[in-house]
Amino acid sequence: MRLYALIIAASVVGCGDNSDPGPAREKPSAPTSNDPSFQIASLKHWYLIGDGVTPGDDTVQLAITPPAEAKVVDAWIGSLEPVRMQLQDGQLVAEVSIADLGPGTYSIVFSANGSDQGFAAASFQRSSPYYVLVSTDWDFSDPGDASLTYIKDLHLGHPAIRMTDFIGPYLFTDPANTDARKQELATWIANERDTYGVEIGLHIHPYCNFVEDAGVTCITDVSTVYPAGDPSGYTIEVSAYSRTDFETLLQHASDLFFANGLGRPTSFRAGGWTADLDTLLALIDKGFHADSSAMNWARLYTAWKGYVLYDWNMAHWTPIDDTSQPYTPSMMQVLPGGPMPLMPLLEVPDNGVMIDYASLADMTTIFDENWQQHGPLARPTTLMMGFHPAVQFSYTEYRTVYDFLTYADQFLASDDNGPVVYTTLGALEPAFQ
Repeated sequence: MRLYALIIAASVVGCGDNSDPGPAREKPSAPTSNDPSFQIASLKHWYLIGDGVTPGDDTVQLAITPPAEAKVVDAWIGSLEPVRMQLQDGQLVAEVSIADLGPGTYSIVFSANGSDQGFAAASFQRSSPYYVLVSTDWDFSDPGDASLTYIKDLHLGHPAIRMTDFIGPYLFTDPANTDARKQELATWIANERDTYGVEIGLHIHPYCNFVEDAGVTCITDVSTVYPAGDPSGYTIEVSAYSRTDFETLLQHASDLFFANGLGRPTSFRAGGWTADLDTLLALIDKGFHADSSAMNWARLYTAWKGYVLYDWNMAHWTPIDDTSQPYTPSMMQVLPGGPMPLMPLLEVPDNGVMIDYASLADMTTIFDENWQQHGPLARPTTLMMGFHPAVQFSYTEYRTVYDFLTYADQFLASDDNGPVVYTTLGALEPAFQ
């Protein structure tokens, strides 16, 4: 933790005897401006409130170098009782707990020798974290080498990000993928996990090659795109599968992941966001803890207006928008506000959508909508966004992702520039319990 290092370079008015005047009766007035003789450096501006994902940044440490004339210095933080700074190795120091301070902007006033007029003042923000989640939806069995290179460049250019890769199990069942390519992609995914802390989640478009490999009859007549149906299964609604059949698909996907060194996923996003109640119930039956199928459907308008994909999402995710936040669905309803009992599953809306459907201006607007005026956040807040790694993933789309992350990076808590913390979907649950 960086320290509030206050280096006092000029004299402070003091008394002529050695008696301790004690602190002022009330918080001293802050100076209109700090005396230019005083230098204040290395201020920490943001202290995060802990929530189970991010540890509480609950202690302010102060260190000042006093002049000879200052017998005592008191630090007043917000409405807390004053703290008398103690001499240690030639400096006056204090460690102050702010664990009981809620979100807000707080002032620190420093006064010497019991004066009711402070000689210096500073301020800091006390805020809940702003979680930015970066995801990839593997819609296809082979994303192509170019998109894998783009992902590597995102890690190198934005080392703080922690991605959630929703991998499609059809990687391992598509006959177009050779055994060598399957192993190459599995090795790449595992390296992402081991090198960059990427979470390996699950993404299912019900391709027939995967569905039939699981021993389930493939559905081809409930397409979100093609009125005549889709013999590949790619655009078929996930919700077309019963709870029992979808449990079989989830189990088969998990087995494929485990057999190929990817572990067993516990986070999910449905292809086309077409998850219904049976889908979520199947997820909890199979040990999944988090889902991100709730969709900010209005952002699909330009690309999918007039298609079932748009109409389905509008009808099923009606209240989900730019600022929708994580919630726990009811065992009887996928939308927020359902009756008890609740599912043991966190639903994290895809409020930042996929980059296919948003410009850089759209993305920064959504970011700002969730962090009004860039001030302290009263509660943990999320922005979920993502993209589709594929042969079709263009350089322009890559640059949109890259430039959006550059915007978010300006406000990283780790750099003391704001409350932004990158995390994965699977790690988020404790913040919203």
